[in-house]
Amino acid sequence: MFYKKKGVDKIYLYDNNNINGERFEEIIKDYIDMGFVDVINWRGKRTPQLKIMNNCYKRHYFFYDWLIFFDIDEYIHLQNYTNIKSFLNEKKFNQCQLIYLNLVIHTDNGHIYYQNQSLFERFKKIVPRTKLEGQKLEIKFILKGHISNIKIENQHFCTYKLNNCNGFGKSNTSFDIYTKEPDYYYYYIDHFFSKSTEELIDKIKKGDVIFSRSMKLNKVERYFNQSKMNKKKIRLIAKRLRLKLTKLKKKLYLQKKA
Repeated sequence: MFYKKKGVDKIYLYDNNNINGERFEEIIKDYIDMGFVDVINWRGKRTPQLKIMNNCYKRHYFFYDWLIFFDIDEYIHLQNYTNIKSFLNEKKFNQCQLIYLNLVIHTDNGHIYYQNQSLFERFKKIVPRTKLEGQKLEIKFILKGHISNIKIENQHFCTYKLNNCNGFGKSNTSFDIYTKEPDYYYYYIDHFFSKSTEELIDKIKKGDVIFSRSMKLNKVERYFNQSKMNKKKIRLIAKRLRLKLTKLKKKLYLQKKA
């Protein structure tokens, strides 16, 4: 497992799949048996991410020096560090209570269907910085333990008055969940938002994905803002999610006409 090799001591996996959906216990049984992973049942709950993060911190902040809040499709990149403890034990973080890292978004790499390879083999292309110029870029954070009365009010930041910094230890006095100066070279989070078209469809169908029609459309539009749109992808999404993607079909038509 990726994070075990990185030196993480424990994973609390909050399972927000559909009530009758697939279960992680069978897939990661070895890691559960060795005590590395605890699966917490939050199945079928609507948009629970903030509650999950606050629940996790309140239950475990006293036992750990740092807590990382990442989604299952996110992987930390620490240039020149094979072990996350070596990174977090650097003197530059002595006064830091919250470390924020940019998200690097991976495209679908042109893949419509699942392939039996690792994510890093399948999805090497990322959304280029030039395409994101002028946009606000999301971050995720690592939060120091042993701090009482913490309240997380957004999956990208904590409103408690904390000493925060980036992966270089540089402080940010006006902390925001967005940044216009992304670090895409040393310390960041690889985010595989969609994976292939087929996998995006499966993602929308399950979990906290008790989505309304508008929320489904928002996910699909976000996908095509990051990955190239074509007729085959639109047809597959429309059929499996039972959506009328008239707006996207028109957009594709105008692109081809231009």
